[in-house]
Amino acid sequence: MKIISYNINGIRSGINKGLSDWIEKINPDILCLQEIKAFPEQIDTYIFDQLGYNHYWFPSIKKGYSGVGVLCKQKPVHVEYGIGIPSIDQEGRVLRIDLKKMSVISLYLPSGNNMKKRLGFKFFFMKKFFSHVKKIISQLNNIVICGDYNICHHEIDIYNPIKNQEVSGFLPEEREWMTHFLDLGFIDSFRSCVKEAHHYSWWSYRFNARKNNKGWRIDYVMVSYSLKEKIRKSYLLSDLKLSDHCPAVLEIEMT
Repeated sequence: MKIISYNINGIRSGINKGLSDWIEKINPDILCLQEIKAFPEQIDTYIFDQLGYNHYWFPSIKKGYSGVGVLCKQKPVHVEYGIGIPSIDQEGRVLRIDLKKMSVISLYLPSGNNMKKRLGFKFFFMKKFFSHVKKIISQLNNIVICGDYNICHHEIDIYNPIKNQEVSGFLPEEREWMTHFLDLGFIDSFRSCVKEAHHYSWWSYRFNARKNNKGWRIDYVMVSYSLKEKIRKSYLLSDLKLSDHCPAVLEIEMT
């Protein structure tokens, strides 16, 4: 089974740049999308029908902002929209599908780039999402949480850790939260397979950051410990440039 997480930074733009052709070529079983920035009625979903996917969308109520989606070949037994907190759910940040043998979440954790206005909300979200995941762990087995976490966990995950240590996305409190989150019973699938530095999933559009590989690894496919022995590969598709992020891929044995 191939599971992919991709912050598309505008699904309509992604479609215009060839998203459907890429999906047909790489053929994921599950594709989790973040920052769709559109309502379902604004998306040409017929192309996903044609490719053989069930598709589910959880947009922000704010036009052209946030929103997550999931494409999956296997029809879910249940779909869960949001975490039950209106101030969070109105931004369309968490969408879960339950399959027969596993559950998959598409997550778009808030950015704290505007530290005066949004950092407090980011920490509020982190606290509530942590509690939400802790609860569903007691109810579900084999959970995969894909998405843009907007946090670099370790120094190896960011091109300039010294310069960015006081920037949201690499704050000590954010990194500590990530450690505690993993301690709930998850594995960073990419780091379980790739130990080397200079692998990133997001680059600023400014200063030729992508060309010079001055990036951040903020997109993850987190996997329950119960699935550890089933991981076959985990990697980043850094050559795909439909957005300022690149896809994070997990290949896992699910029989």
